[in-house]
Amino acid sequence: MRVGLGYDIHALVEGRPLILGGVDIPFEKGLLGHSDADVLAHAVADALLGAAALGDIGRHFPDSDAAFSGADSLKLLSKVIWLVHDAGFTVVNVDATIVAESPRLSSYNEAMRQGLADAMHLDINNVSVKATTNEGFGAEGRKEAISCQVVALLEAVK
Repeated sequence: MRVGLGYDIHALVEGRPLILGGVDIPFEKGLLGHSDADVLAHAVADALLGAAALGDIGRHFPDSDAAFSGADSLKLLSKVIWLVHDAGFTVVNVDATIVAESPRLSSYNEAMRQGLADAMHLDINNVSVKATTNEGFGAEGRKEAISCQVVALLEAVK
């Protein structure tokens, strides 16, 4: 068994869509980034890559590469799954916590879980997505950013 921890944060800016777990969430701001800036999918990818000792998302999909400009992060996550499988592991489960003062995300949790589960070829019951606020503290609390932390469990394929 291997455990990985993923973390990502992106600034909230006007003129960008807010995409989390592949779900387009209506909001006046979106996340700034080279790809679609899906902070949830990025943190999941980093947790999986870390657990498999394969580096991080920036190593595999660098923001200096124009090929990843505006990329769908769930498609990148699907590629990460193949890297993890090629390294001899299968995903047992992932548990994610999104930190955002607003918008409220609870009504999107099931759709985010399903998007991640589909990208990872997992049953939705093996994917947890939670959201919390930062109680007004830090960039998330000031509504300047959204962050996400993820723990992933991998099992070596026998």
